[in-house]
Amino acid sequence: MKRWMTIAWVTVALAMAVGCNRGRDTAADAQKIQDTEKQWNVDMVSKDADKIASYYADDAVLMAPRMAPMVGRESIRAAMKQLVADPAISLTFKAAKIEVAESGDLGYTRGAYVMTMTDPQTRKVVHDEGSYVTTYRKQADGTWKAVADISSSEVSSGVESGL
Repeated sequence: MKRWMTIAWVTVALAMAVGCNRGRDTAADAQKIQDTEKQWNVDMVSKDADKIASYYADDAVLMAPRMAPMVGRESIRAAMKQLVADPAISLTFKAAKIEVAESGDLGYTRGAYVMTMTDPQTRKVVHDEGSYVTTYRKQADGTWKAVADISSSEVSSGVESGL
């Protein structure tokens, strides 16, 4: 009987230890996401559509103002090729908030973006700014890829497409 009591107490202690240690280091994951977005901004300057598309998961969706949703990395890559062909294109974004789920497999950022581009209809350079939310999923290799990326322009007119 004493042996069973010892086993029971050890089991309870282990369960409590596991339960208390469930919290992950979400701050480290949030830092990785922040670092990813910093590098993404750098890579936007390169105008390399393949590099830019690499920040998206294979099954990602990108929703931008006045554009149909782009589903899948290949669809996003095609849109990026058109976007970076514009000599006026400039896009920067910065997260105001980064959250990571306790599970450690999902996270999101929300923040603001500023973009300059050529309006495809008027051929005039236009400036856009707005807000975005990007949801990330942690990959098997520990990197974070965007799975849902949505932006909302705060400019009422003049931009026919954008991110």
